[in-house]
Amino acid sequence: MTDANHDHDHVATSGARILATVLLNFAITIAELAGGALSGSLSLISDAFHNFSDGIAIIVSYSALRLSRRNPNHQFTFGYKRAQVLAAVINAGVLLAICVYLVRESVVKLIHPQVIDGGLMLAVATIGLLANIVGTLLLRSGAKSNLNIRSAYLHLLSDAISSVAVILGAIVIKLTGQSWVDAVLSLGIAVYVGWESWKIIRLSVDILMLKVPTTVVISDLEAALTTVPGVADVHHIHLWQVDDRDVHFEAHVVTTGVTVNATAPQAKEIARILRDRFAVNHVTLQFEAGPCLTGKDLL
Repeated sequence: MTDANHDHDHVATSGARILATVLLNFAITIAELAGGALSGSLSLISDAFHNFSDGIAIIVSYSALRLSRRNPNHQFTFGYKRAQVLAAVINAGVLLAICVYLVRESVVKLIHPQVIDGGLMLAVATIGLLANIVGTLLLRSGAKSNLNIRSAYLHLLSDAISSVAVILGAIVIKLTGQSWVDAVLSLGIAVYVGWESWKIIRLSVDILMLKVPTTVVISDLEAALTTVPGVADVHHIHLWQVDDRDVHFEAHVVTTGVTVNATAPQAKEIARILRDRFAVNHVTLQFEAGPCLTGKDLL
């Protein structure tokens, strides 16, 4: 099977899984909104909003995934790879905004507690947990290697965790009648999900701002490249990510004891070091003659 066919099959498989996951999340949303309204549980309503945002996030993620596979053109020479990074920012940003709202509502509920039907809350939360587990399993493989899918996966995983918390809270409320537990749970869920969302936003913004990947120390990279025979210095270094996997490098390389038109071995060795030690997969080099070379050597 060719790479193109493999990519096509991967997209088709992702599409089927994503459709199933979206339908699951919208079904959970309806169930939890109804259950939260009937039982008086803010944590169920919080989970419902979270699930609705999950469905939207997954749709945005899949749309960006399809867009990122379009070929480069004269206007977008890098292609549309960063569509997925933008989608990750949008998804995490929406979730962060929801978390701020839930923190506010949780504080209000703590100040003015309401009677909650723990039994109904428990039943609905259990259904939500089972559906979220299925959703996380559907997206788990894609989340390992793709920041965009990871942001959607995080929505589902955090919702599964919050469902567990709601279930435990429902049990406590049913046994003790302490309704304030529901508000505390909602507050805890909002803080946890907000922190995880912020980490995705920070990573995405780093990529958009062309920040050097955190796995690379520029001084170490310079030291490694100057060990190549014939390389005296490396400067005007630029290292950036187009998306969460595509890393580019460009620099000026000063040669010593070798003419500029005979630098193929140095270029090959530099590319190997960058690939093997620093996970760089696109290299652009401009060679410059060192001061030790004469005008005749530059011909």
